[in-house]
Amino acid sequence: MKNTLYISATLRIFAEHKAEVEVEGNTVREALCDLREQYPECEKIFEENGSTKPFVSIFVNDRRVHNDADLKEGDRILLLPVIAGGAPGVISDERRKAVTLDDKEIERYNKHLMLRDIGVKGQKRIKAAKVLVIGLGSLGTPVVQYLAAGVGTLGIADFDEVSLGNLQSQVIHMTKDVNRPKTASARDKIKAINPNVRIEAINERITAHNIAGIIDGYDVIVDCTDNYQSRYLINDACVLCKKPLVFGAMYQFEGQVSVFDVQNGSPCFRCQFPAPPPAGLVPTCSAGGTISPLSGIIGSIQANEVLKLLIGGGETLTGRLLFMDTWNFRTSVLNICKDENCPVCGKSPSITEITEFDYEDFCGLKPCEEENSVETIEPAELKARMDSGEPLTIIDIREPHERAIRRFPNAVVIPIGQLVRRQKELDPDIDTVFICTEGKRSILAINTLRDGGYTGRMLSLSGGVNAAKELFFANEKA
Repeated sequence: MKNTLYISATLRIFAEHKAEVEVEGNTVREALCDLREQYPECEKIFEENGSTKPFVSIFVNDRRVHNDADLKEGDRILLLPVIAGGAPGVISDERRKAVTLDDKEIERYNKHLMLRDIGVKGQKRIKAAKVLVIGLGSLGTPVVQYLAAGVGTLGIADFDEVSLGNLQSQVIHMTKDVNRPKTASARDKIKAINPNVRIEAINERITAHNIAGIIDGYDVIVDCTDNYQSRYLINDACVLCKKPLVFGAMYQFEGQVSVFDVQNGSPCFRCQFPAPPPAGLVPTCSAGGTISPLSGIIGSIQANEVLKLLIGGGETLTGRLLFMDTWNFRTSVLNICKDENCPVCGKSPSITEITEFDYEDFCGLKPCEEENSVETIEPAELKARMDSGEPLTIIDIREPHERAIRRFPNAVVIPIGQLVRRQKELDPDIDTVFICTEGKRSILAINTLRDGGYTGRMLSLSGGVNAAKELFFANEKA
């Protein structure tokens, strides 16, 4: 039987950038087998036994299923990778009664006060609350702007500085803030919006050694980070410290939002995404880009979920995940099942202390044996060899949208999934240099070709195009 399979944006590089494909099969496994036959590059997201790798979840008609689930004619299958009921309320009556609203605050918050589901009691709960937003980038900036509308204490955590490239989507920062700490820039804007908000600026990197002390005392944690290591670290800390977590992520035109509140019986982030993708397999947000309004859409939804948790009303995304494709305008609310074998919130957890878990190794950030054995070339050396006229083959494995920003000189374009079958185009007597945006996918490309039997010398451009831009693109104009 035929069914429609929808492929999330981060995985489309393996399916010729198709968003939807028609697949045949009576089970999910058969349908996925058909997908791999149509698009052989998709093999990279599957285990040897044909099951999807842990960083990819399968949904049929918005319900999460396993590989052997049966299908009916017309079922809608969704492959969703990690990018990164009524609420009881986290603010007690005692804390609500301990705060008051003065005349100016009543005028300031009048739109909330007119809503029957919020009113004075709800707004006082918001004022009594302490919320921590981790990450002041594309997602964090709209979140803090909307939470500034009444949250009593707002923690803002980021260790980075504002750059010119941030300004398109990180709407709280201005041109004059370039090179300032993001916490300082955000603090000034929040105070300008609402001087009544107490701001706790945390201008340091969140690590396994300091996160428990940082999140202590906050009622809700909001994950607005942009890397897998932080996502799993924040999730685990919130589970172990019994904090509700509002998660948001985005890539290109797609976004995800969920609420993980294990203390009240919900699954956690690891239940949905047991493991991140192998380093370099899927482009990061910085390499893949995002349309600027997406951060406002997803960040606003995150802020909305926070307010519902604080007030204790409405139907939150606890135990569910909102998936949104803003380019094709498709939305789904997917049910997430609790994993009894989850290493942090399952029946027999193996992660009981955050400081004892190696998050860098788990997320593939530590150089592995294969990575260490890959030869690299520094941008300056590559430029010198190119300027001298030395014979070199330069292979650009980046995506079309990445190459559109910067075209690397004299490079041959070969997508990573085509390398093995096109290896005859390479001369094993000439050094081949692989380039990508950040220097991770090029290592994956070299190992892929090694496995495919190529014997020529291969080098990875250290740091990718990002590290080479000053040498190769200093005078470039868009």
